[in-house]
Amino acid sequence: MAGMTQAAAREVMDIRQASEYLGISGDTLYRYASEGFIPAFKLGNRWRFKKSLLDAWMDEKSGVKPQAPAVVAPKQKKPAGRAR
Repeated sequence: MAGMTQAAAREVMDIRQASEYLGISGDTLYRYASEGFIPAFKLGNRWRFKKSLLDAWMDEKSGVKPQAPAVVAPKQKKPAGRAR
């Protein structure tokens, strides 16, 4: 069970993991990475894929507008009372 949680939370994926995540073959993903079509980087001689970049890339390609992060104002401190 802990292994599934770790795999689901993994940010950097290899070709096999990323191809499963995207639902395409490893050969197709390798070609896309080599051509610069999909966001990827090489670590040594192996391709790696950041999940957050793949998600942003899929949103861009599908026409989904990224949501701006909600801005939360810091809590205002109450003014200090006068000393008596």
